Amino acid sequence: MSPPTTPAESVTLAELESDPHPALARLRATAPACWVPVLGAWLVTGYDLAVGVLRDSRTFTVDDPRFSTAKVVGPSMLSLDGAQHARHRAPFTRPFRSDEIHARLDSFTRAEVGQLVSAIQPRGEAELRRAVAGPLAVTVMAEALGLGYTDPAQILAWYDGIVAAVQAEAAGPGATAGPGVAAAGSAAFAELAARLRQVIAAPPASSLLADVTGALTEAEAISNAAVLLFGGIETTEGMITNAMLHLLSSPGQLEIVRTDRGLIAAAIEESLRLEPAAAVVDRYATSDMQLGGARIHAGDQVTVSVAGANRDPAVFADPDRFDVRRPNSAKHLAFAHGPHFCLGAHLARLEAQIAVETLLDRLPGLRLDPRCPPGTPLGLVFRKPPRLNVCWNPRRR
Repeated sequence: MSPPTTPAESVTLAELESDPHPALARLRATAPACWVPVLGAWLVTGYDLAVGVLRDSRTFTVDDPRFSTAKVVGPSMLSLDGAQHARHRAPFTRPFRSDEIHARLDSFTRAEVGQLVSAIQPRGEAELRRAVAGPLAVTVMAEALGLGYTDPAQILAWYDGIVAAVQAEAAGPGATAGPGVAAAGSAAFAELAARLRQVIAAPPASSLLADVTGALTEAEAISNAAVLLFGGIETTEGMITNAMLHLLSSPGQLEIVRTDRGLIAAAIEESLRLEPAAAVVDRYATSDMQLGGARIHAGDQVTVSVAGANRDPAVFADPDRFDVRRPNSAKHLAFAHGPHFCLGAHLARLEAQIAVETLLDRLPGLRLDPRCPPGTPLGLVFRKPPRLNVCWNPRRR
């Protein structure tokens, strides 16, 4: 085997899953859109090119048979473009506006965070991802969709089965996952769909599904609810965990936020820029074209590295630094851009804001646990630390 001759040829899956940022910086400096053999796709790492791809759904589409999520849960706003995408997305637009989200879910989210923090407060130590971030993401999304009386463990079981099936589809026929994974995913989705049919038939007042019944068929409403549910669990858990990791790993920045709690929202945006919970998004070229000097052919997979674009030094000065006072951190692409901008962005921000401020307010001296150093964010697509062990000074009775 001949040695690699370009930076793109030397990229490995291992480094993209563990610490992709040095490799992404090399690619961005040499060719911000380049063919990466290990991915079997063009990888876009430059900010301006990424925005162009995400904005242009006619040239770079999600509507492709290779889009694995649609194979498991059916067509949805996540896997459609053009008029069909607009039709699937439109009924969810109003209930996911910022004012609607705050009116429906602010009090519930505050109460849920309060309960989760109260449960760990006397201990003086906890692993925040499993104790707070994950349970919060599950219960809030369940409440939003009218699944509030469903056991969170059951929701997570559906989630695990469906996600495993989606990943097996994405890996292709040469992957090692057996047919049992696909069967388990189908069974999990069937159980979720049955529960969602009950919600659609008689939606609770708090359910965002109350506003979409009638505009979509039952099957369409279920497919879209499924992608919202699991997108909201995975990315919000990562978003909260990453934000706390960045703050607790940067004592100077943490002190700034402790002094001025008005900067919590800015700290969350900066964390999203530095380590987006969803690191890449896939598109498929609909025609031959030039992109940043790369000759792309119709049908080629074009993967936007959100993690790479978010550290483009042409847009973000000193991009590897966590800076809660960065003036343009909100230009990040963590929620994507264009017609597929994340519908749940306002809800995710609400959850993260309340979680971070409650943890800082109620756990005095909150810090990383020196006995169990934090893991770094991991993952090719979804990135978060496997654990985030912390400790604090429990109040004496």
